[in-house]
Amino acid sequence: MTGGTLAIRARGLSKVHGEGQARTRAVDEVDLDVPAGQTLAVTGPSGCGKSTLLHLLGGLERVSAGELWLAGRRIDRLGERALARLRRRAIGFVFQDFHLMEELSAVQNVELPALLAGRTPRTARRRALDLLDRVGLADRAQRLPAQLSGGQRQRVAIARALSNAPLAVLADEPTGNLDTAATNDVLRLFDSLRSTGQTLVIVTHDERVAATADRVVSMRDGRFVDDVHLPAASTGGLGDLLGLGG
Repeated sequence: MTGGTLAIRARGLSKVHGEGQARTRAVDEVDLDVPAGQTLAVTGPSGCGKSTLLHLLGGLERVSAGELWLAGRRIDRLGERALARLRRRAIGFVFQDFHLMEELSAVQNVELPALLAGRTPRTARRRALDLLDRVGLADRAQRLPAQLSGGQRQRVAIARALSNAPLAVLADEPTGNLDTAATNDVLRLFDSLRSTGQTLVIVTHDERVAATADRVVSMRDGRFVDDVHLPAASTGGLGDLLGLGG
């Protein structure tokens, strides 16, 4: 599913690490358009620049060169404070290692971004409980992360990423630490997000995750080497992909 407007637009996006002989281009003059509502998977070998690209798109790292827009607003020139506000309002992040607050319950983790953005505690709690129900964890709302399985923790992390109804959700190897059953849970969740029109950019080495996307770009040495739009039939058959067919 894709909309008529661009959620993310990048031109000549580059990131350089180090200096002198140690200087390397992690991302090398990348051009990218992600329409609103599209699920984009970014694949490639380790060290090819996938995660760095995701961090640039989400404002977690500063670009070395190039231009970056989010919903038509240029963001690569924003100051740190303005960029932090933008991240809280418009970007949801999902990390391989979950990054949950271990001392907070599942519902407290999910409502935290909304509270930081200035929502009332009542509004934030209502939204958090709704999201936990949406990801199938309504009965785990009061449990601490240590009391949840890996797949459940990742689903809490995804619910947290949706807390502020972000323009885009950026996920970095979201199934990398999960077993097969937990991976399948997350795949189903991403597929449901895709069907509702949420913009997703997922960095992954897992072909099953990539198969749930509308589009797959492959990276090597900081550049795109392939860009494939998957037919609707490929992304609609998640049950077959997971071996759930009749």
